[in-house]
Amino acid sequence: MDTGEVAELGADSWAVTLAPRLAQFTAVARHEHVTRAAQELGMPQPTLSRAIVRLEEDLGVALFARHGRTLSLTPAGRAFLAATERALTDLERATESVRADVDPAAGKVAFGFLHTLGSETVPGLIRSFRADHPRVRFQLVQNYGEAMIERLRAGDLDLCLTSPVPDYPDLVARRLDEQKLRLVVPDDHPLAARKRIRLAEAAGELFVTLEPGYGLRRITDALCAEAGFTPRVAFEGEEAETLRGLVAAGLGVALLPPPAVPRPGVAELTVTAPRAVREIGVAWLDGHPDTPPVAAFKKFLLSRRGRLLPR
Repeated sequence: MDTGEVAELGADSWAVTLAPRLAQFTAVARHEHVTRAAQELGMPQPTLSRAIVRLEEDLGVALFARHGRTLSLTPAGRAFLAATERALTDLERATESVRADVDPAAGKVAFGFLHTLGSETVPGLIRSFRADHPRVRFQLVQNYGEAMIERLRAGDLDLCLTSPVPDYPDLVARRLDEQKLRLVVPDDHPLAARKRIRLAEAAGELFVTLEPGYGLRRITDALCAEAGFTPRVAFEGEEAETLRGLVAAGLGVALLPPPAVPRPGVAELTVTAPRAVREIGVAWLDGHPDTPPVAAFKKFLLSRRGRLLPR
């Protein structure tokens, strides 16, 4: 089987046929005695004897050589035991892993969020949540909105913070907060001395924006359309702070959320018209059962409605 290939477990699959008997075979191989193995497994000795005989018949291979009441492994039996022990060890580890992930006190939450929320908002949220749930573990994923939604659908994420708030029939989404967007211009730009601006006044400017598919790009295009123009895009990127750097270098202007820390080389203007905000919401897959740690974190996020973002 090639690496990464997944076995198909049909009704005639060897895995389906053999799985219930692997622990029985391993116990007999370890003890080399059916009675002692049966005592360990808590089952009648005749039942275990029949199960081992049936296993050999199904395989068409003698796994044991019989010596009165005792048994010894044949070469085929030793090879089969090595593979069986690996399979049972992998199963035990997988079981422990999935049980650990759903543990109410120390389970795992797979949480996605926008890059712009990663430097301040999300660390603060997790710190506050872990004050009451100190052992809950997080798998954190930063990405743009549509990519996170696909990972929700694939089962890779439990929850995600995104913008705009998605509206899909297979998702549940709740608005949590809104964030003002500012027009960011180079600090030597003629508009840099202004505190406020109507977006229509920037109609003649070159814009730097996120790539198509990003939520902030859709919001930028929609706000410019509402202001009566289509932005002339000079550069497209994947991360808001990179765009701020491009603005500081004099390569254009941008509509961006506030930075975590002030960025030199730019001026950030309040947009008075149209109302320039982006809504931040939490989304999850509809009908997907929550583990206890996911349910606790979801409840925590919903309790932060209206105060999710630093003020």
